[in-house]
Amino acid sequence: MRNIRLLLQYEGTRYQGWQRQSSTDNTIQGKLEALLSRMCGEVIEVQGSGRTDAGVHARGQVANFHTVCPMSLEEMRAYINRYLPEDIAAVEISEAAPRFHSRLNAQGKHYVYHVINSDVPDVFWRRYALEVPEPLDVAAMERAAAFLLGEHDFKSFTSAKKGKKSTVRRIDEISITGEGALLRFSFRGNGFLHHMIRILMGTLLEVGMGKRTPESMAELLDARDREQAGPLAPAKGLTLVEVFF
Repeated sequence: MRNIRLLLQYEGTRYQGWQRQSSTDNTIQGKLEALLSRMCGEVIEVQGSGRTDAGVHARGQVANFHTVCPMSLEEMRAYINRYLPEDIAAVEISEAAPRFHSRLNAQGKHYVYHVINSDVPDVFWRRYALEVPEPLDVAAMERAAAFLLGEHDFKSFTSAKKGKKSTVRRIDEISITGEGALLRFSFRGNGFLHHMIRILMGTLLEVGMGKRTPESMAELLDARDREQAGPLAPAKGLTLVEVFF
């Protein structure tokens, strides 16, 4: 039995997220599994490093699947990219160790959120960035981000339902860079909760607009209450850049 590792890119605008769903076949995982099952002549189950939301993009999603398919890696990649929709691509394909699991073995992730800070629409970024017409105070957002670094309970910053799973995570980097009207928020950490980055973005943008202080981040962490944090930022601004193993 072979364990095949995939490095994937996708433009998530028209998909209902990564995870396979019984109500629709319009998911990244669903499209991959249907194609790979035809290619291999057997039922294929694909494991992804994480479940990106509907509308979220990826430049470096990692997935793996087990198969007895005799095709070479080159033949597999050619077949996959020939028959996948044009907004999904297998960038790399390789043989993985038998016990490799793209989700369970992941040690960290790097996401980027893009914002167009202008009252003039940018048609070329309309699918990949949130447009914010109000002037943003980048220095204030950077001060707020500093409170979020390190290991904390991020219960205030997740939409996950109550459960036994820990809401403690470690954020190693939140940086903000800009080029003209385009702002790039970079997040690196050992893992992120459901909707965590999008809620962090909604909260940081409130700081940038002067609706809350940078110091309020510490209060939000202590509160562990989703209702006190900012809104859920739109999915289209978020991209999974890299998964670390």
